[in-house]
Amino acid sequence: MKEKGKKKHQAGTLKKVLKYIEKYKIFLILSLIFAVATVVSTLYIPVVTGQVIDHILAPGKVEFPIIFRLLGRIGVITGVTALAQWLMNVCNNKITYEVIQDIRREAFAKIEVLPLKFIDGHSHGELVSRVIADVDQFADGLLMGFSQLFTGLVTILGTLLFMLSINVKITLVVVLITPVSLFVASFIARRTFSMFMLQSTTRGEQTALINEMIENQKVVQAFSKEEDVLKTFDEINGRLEKASLQATFFSSLTNPCTRFVNSLVYTGVGLAGAFSAMRGVLTVGQLSCFLSYANQYTKPFNEISGVVTELQNALACAERIFRLIEEEPQTPEPEHVKVLADVRGNVNLEHVYFSYEPEQKLIEDFNLQVKPGQRVAIVGPTGCGKTTVINLLMRFYDVDQGSIQVEGMDIREVTRRSLRESYGMVLQETWLKAGTIRENLVMGKPDATQEEMVTAAKAAHAHSFIKRLPKGYDTVIGEEGGSLSAGQKQLLCIARVMLCLPPMLILDEATSSIDTRTEMKIQNAFAKMMEGRTSFIVAHRLSTIQEADIILVMKDGHILEQGSHEELLAQKGFYSELYYSQFAL
Repeated sequence: MKEKGKKKHQAGTLKKVLKYIEKYKIFLILSLIFAVATVVSTLYIPVVTGQVIDHILAPGKVEFPIIFRLLGRIGVITGVTALAQWLMNVCNNKITYEVIQDIRREAFAKIEVLPLKFIDGHSHGELVSRVIADVDQFADGLLMGFSQLFTGLVTILGTLLFMLSINVKITLVVVLITPVSLFVASFIARRTFSMFMLQSTTRGEQTALINEMIENQKVVQAFSKEEDVLKTFDEINGRLEKASLQATFFSSLTNPCTRFVNSLVYTGVGLAGAFSAMRGVLTVGQLSCFLSYANQYTKPFNEISGVVTELQNALACAERIFRLIEEEPQTPEPEHVKVLADVRGNVNLEHVYFSYEPEQKLIEDFNLQVKPGQRVAIVGPTGCGKTTVINLLMRFYDVDQGSIQVEGMDIREVTRRSLRESYGMVLQETWLKAGTIRENLVMGKPDATQEEMVTAAKAAHAHSFIKRLPKGYDTVIGEEGGSLSAGQKQLLCIARVMLCLPPMLILDEATSSIDTRTEMKIQNAFAKMMEGRTSFIVAHRLSTIQEADIILVMKDGHILEQGSHEELLAQKGFYSELYYSQFAL
């Protein structure tokens, strides 16, 4: 049953691969034509060589004019063979790399529309491994398959036809020994797929660890965890070594095993041919031609067996990338979805229920009504659901029950793009792409002028440090902000939002990496920016949200208290405890 399931998986994966190749069938047909031309011209050379031998009659009796003519023919045929082989390889490369491009594009496009739940639940390094390493391995197998499988199969058929035209009985000797070679190759191939699959999975695990450690090297060194990380790496590396050795060992058995069978074929042809030549059934030239064909006939079996092994690896990698491509995307937008327009900042949450895992309840019966221009601060202990509320407002996650409405429209009935364009969001975790400062600032407003950009940067107190950079706004920064400090990166993120000035704002610990003096200036800039705009502020430092119109005090997904700063202090409840605890010695 297990073997059947594996074969079904492989057949399914192969069908998907062929579907991608179908788009380039014109190149596939051309490749086959050139493969046939290559093989036919290659197989015709031994015939001419045999004729040359037969015209060497005896010492001093060599028909030179005929031999020179035949040698000239061999030269022309060799030229045709080289050209056909080159054109075949051009077609094969075109098919392979176009297919790889399509698969990578589709995989990356799928990552862009996958729900955050999937991204959060999978190692980022492992996903990178699927899109980069697995696709590269698949490309190698596919290219080898096209280059050697076509020519190998055509060579086998061609040599059989040429041998049959010379002598049927000796050809039967070759055909009878052939199944042994096929059996050996298929026996080994069946056992290597699962090994290559394990190798690919372990490689993804290793890539994930390396990616994670590089991104968090400061934390690793700060807690002196280098030895522990090395032990974990060595353990994964050991498993990868074991899986790779097993896969390579079994796959490498193919070549010597098939070579042994091929030697049997050659021996059989040599003996049968020698006896036939002695009886006068064959000429010496024909025997030479037959031995050449025996070599050419058996050679593709070595190549095909190698290709089959490589294809096992390629299919194992392809299966992993297809799993990613076939993942369920985020909930599709309705057919007649509306565009959110004329947003003033009316937001309603009605009986909202949500949990990341069904068995772990988080937000239950959450209700909130926000009017245009109001500042809503969300406070509470870690894990109470503050950031989750932001994820739901932006529709990074969909509610399990209830609804969230903006301007009276359920956000599930409007385009995600128009909803997210209505919010300006600054998070505690900054994100900057590799590129210039300018490209990062105008991300939300590509048509912004230089003057607008500088004004926003000044308002965010980022202009002064940008001007000190080597090329100012045209300075190229690396991935995740490169050498910029955490505070500088956060100032750029704030400037990016100030440039857009959308009707609603989300500030999730937006000043956590900024010094106190700059924070005071930023708070004043935020105050101006928030005038007339609905704002949601998540803060751990309660001193930063005292001016909020509504403070929501959350605990375990519920709103415990709601009101202004003074009202909540007067209640002497949970908020009051939180507020005064920050001054306790």
